[in-house]
Amino acid sequence: MTMSAEKLSAQKPNVVVFGTLNIDHVWSVARLPAPGQTVLAKETRRAFGGKGANQAVAAARQGACVAIVGAVGGDADGQRYREHLEREKVDTSTMLVHANAVTGAAHVYVDDAGENQIIVDGGANRLWDLAGLDGVLEPVLAGGGVLLAQLEAPIAAVKKALAVAATRGARTILNASPFTAEFRWDQPIDTVVVNEHECRDFFGVTARAARELSRDTRGQFLREHHINHLVVTQGAASTVHISEESIDDVPAYPVTPLDTVGAGDTFAGVLATRLGSGWKWADALWHANVAAALSTLSLGAQAAMPTREQVIAAADERDAVGKGD
Repeated sequence: MTMSAEKLSAQKPNVVVFGTLNIDHVWSVARLPAPGQTVLAKETRRAFGGKGANQAVAAARQGACVAIVGAVGGDADGQRYREHLEREKVDTSTMLVHANAVTGAAHVYVDDAGENQIIVDGGANRLWDLAGLDGVLEPVLAGGGVLLAQLEAPIAAVKKALAVAATRGARTILNASPFTAEFRWDQPIDTVVVNEHECRDFFGVTARAARELSRDTRGQFLREHHINHLVVTQGAASTVHISEESIDDVPAYPVTPLDTVGAGDTFAGVLATRLGSGWKWADALWHANVAAALSTLSLGAQAAMPTREQVIAAADERDAVGKGD
């Protein structure tokens, strides 16, 4: 058994994902359309998606004990989604069903280079009773663990979920994606994960500029945004981890991507699992990078997410020859 496998055989972490569930309608095209342009699709398919469910599946495939707090409609898509998540070993007892709403949907356009454009219809994901959210979240957060959230759900609901988790002693991780101008950093969050574009949009600095901050300036920056840890992914470039104590660069795992849809969600789900297991930052980020890269080698979001065994094998093989080689 490798060292990574030994770590992963420890007690399963408790990861609660608050987020969206969508049915993805995926269109494969030679190139993404420019404004006002029409392009022909080479292939279309339906898949399970939504950032919340994607991250829940990513975590579950890494061996986490995962519950999802999300909403679907009272339609056939909602029922199919519940059955799908149960097959993925995700606890769906905290999923809400809105009988008179439709399940969320996303139209995803992917070009031959693996780049994508996404348009989302929230459907049932928009219907949250803030007053009742405590009662949904508190039972599954009773043991602490990790709450992982994103910004596809209504902002008021996301902020309420983060606040409830903090009061229950859970570690809070926000994947601040997609960029949402209305979100305000007015409450403590342990870890924020963004890509290089979201870093610039939310914080007004590039990843490079952020990593060059002095320790005093860095601490002030994090405190102003109520963050303990900022993680910036940069595609094929290294992932940057910024805390008051240090700045670390963790190399990407080199691949030739086929489809980048879901890579960021894979990263977030795996990071939450590793941190929930007590891993050190460098190791947790390395495994998240490996998993995200592996997820780009097949089509689709959830369908392409790697298993625990696949991540261990790839990470250990790369460790043997040196991560930067």
